Amino acid sequence: MKKVIVTVDINKVYNPKTIPVYALRHIDLEIEAGEFTAIVGPSGSGKTTLLNIIGGLDRPTEGKVWVDGEEITDLNESKLIEFRKNKIGFVFQAYNLIPVLTARENIEFVMLLQNRPKEERNRRVQELLKAVGLEDKQDNRPAQLSGGQQQRVAVARALAPSPSFILADEPTANLDSKSASNLLDIMLKMNLEEGITFVFSTHDQRVIDRARRVITLVDGLVASDVRAEDIQITENQPNT
Repeated sequence: MKKVIVTVDINKVYNPKTIPVYALRHIDLEIEAGEFTAIVGPSGSGKTTLLNIIGGLDRPTEGKVWVDGEEITDLNESKLIEFRKNKIGFVFQAYNLIPVLTARENIEFVMLLQNRPKEERNRRVQELLKAVGLEDKQDNRPAQLSGGQQQRVAVARALAPSPSFILADEPTANLDSKSASNLLDIMLKMNLEEGITFVFSTHDQRVIDRARRVITLVDGLVASDVRAEDIQITENQPNT
């Protein structure tokens, strides 16, 4: 299986010259194409820091990150921006939609930056609006949408440039229970039917319950890394 994310000995230290704070310690991970993975742990465990480093939004103090086979930790800022634009989709806790643009225009925005042809952009936007169930809301601006609808637009926007994977940082944190479940069902459907890779940072048990791999961080260290098949094997073992 293709590895879309590889991290080797990632360390992140804040304030190294005064009072050092170790956010991440010796993180070695491999994420394969098609995974639906949740990174969990208590507040301050390093979840968001790890996601930001994988996504090229932050740099490790030590260690290397490969995305789609390319080492990104030493890329200069302009190359890193270009790489993120084409390879990585982001979904944040705050929806980060552009207020003056409609749902359709928000989804199309990254493709405009990629200079994709108009016909291709229109086709892709309509596909994604249908996938997230918002065809009838395409001309609405963010203020005219509910929180759940805005996050669905954010997911569609992240998927628009056909990235290698989606990084979702607490995507359900600002949603009510029904909206969160609907959003997660949409993402899981895309994962199962289209093979889209999702990596979540989350406290939400609903995300954890749907994940097929759960990586637990404690004090910046990987405390456990469990796949669904491992859980099933353990549960099916006879008592001794």
